[in-house]
Amino acid sequence: MSKDARKHWPEFIAGRIPETWPLYTWVAVRNMFTAYGMDHTRLRKLVAPAFTARRTRALAPRIDDITRDLLDGLAARPADQPVDLRAAFAQPLPIRVICELYGVPAHLQPGMLRTMDSIFRTSVPPERAAANYRQLYDILTELTAFKRARPDDDLATALIEARDGDDRLTEQELLDTLLLVLSAGHETTVNLLANAVMGLLTHPAQLALVRSGRVGWDAVIEETLRWAPSVASLPLRYATEPIALDSGVTIDTGEAILAVFAAAGTDPEQHGPDAALFDVTRPPRDHLAFGHGVHYCLGAPLARMEARAALPALFERFPAMEPADPAPPRIESFISHGPEVLPVRLGRARPYAAERAPGAA
Repeated sequence: MSKDARKHWPEFIAGRIPETWPLYTWVAVRNMFTAYGMDHTRLRKLVAPAFTARRTRALAPRIDDITRDLLDGLAARPADQPVDLRAAFAQPLPIRVICELYGVPAHLQPGMLRTMDSIFRTSVPPERAAANYRQLYDILTELTAFKRARPDDDLATALIEARDGDDRLTEQELLDTLLLVLSAGHETTVNLLANAVMGLLTHPAQLALVRSGRVGWDAVIEETLRWAPSVASLPLRYATEPIALDSGVTIDTGEAILAVFAAAGTDPEQHGPDAALFDVTRPPRDHLAFGHGVHYCLGAPLARMEARAALPALFERFPAMEPADPAPPRIESFISHGPEVLPVRLGRARPYAAERAPGAA
């Protein structure tokens, strides 16, 4: 299979896929997400330095600072009034991290995040999809112009230098690579945090195991990624040769394929007869939340590190937190997989451990 529509999807090659199609951005971009063969290798090598273990570890103190700042803001709210934890915590944390990593100036962030959010919503009408597509590239073009005029020690500047230094990136590849790392770098972590909080709050026995120390936060994160992966389905792949399935169906060369990661995570043959249940004591098993093979997510270590910082700090700060709606509406998307809102009652905020008196509960 391939992810390159320009090489392997006859419908796209023939011009029959319009910009008004809500998924157009997903198949039309020119970056490592859609690249094939040597093109993919070239583009991935340019982005990989952004997510080295050293660079990821260096972000840890800043992630802790952002987490504490957001929790302080939550603690200042009335304890008995519902708050949307997605909007107030799960969303701003990874957004601030990825924008700092790439040096996105403050004046571009609201528009950029608004338009990027729309590409994950697969129910938008065609005219809005087309307008969003144009607005997004206007903002990315403005970002590259800003960083060219004001280069800094950030990853947007590094990618621009890869384009302007030896032409390893075309201008379109530069814009689309920025789009990929900025959008994927926040949306997936937003859903990881929101799904983990929802899983624990709606399964109090599981939360009790974590609070008692019998189950670690790494287990919570991996079970969340299996049970409710941040991406449910990902468009598209294309058959480069006929693929015969056990069912007797054959996928013909050039046909489009939608991979459904959410189904893989709850496959009873892989995860047992209780695969649909959220169980933090489940023995570790492979999942596909970050993909597989050459397209495995480069940002997986960063997403896990953000979750390791944010989740224990949240539940430590608000020990009486409870869901205000045990079944909030889901995002209208078959790509992004998480709650549209996450209403909770925080309860009384507990001071940070360092601020509590010895022996205080």
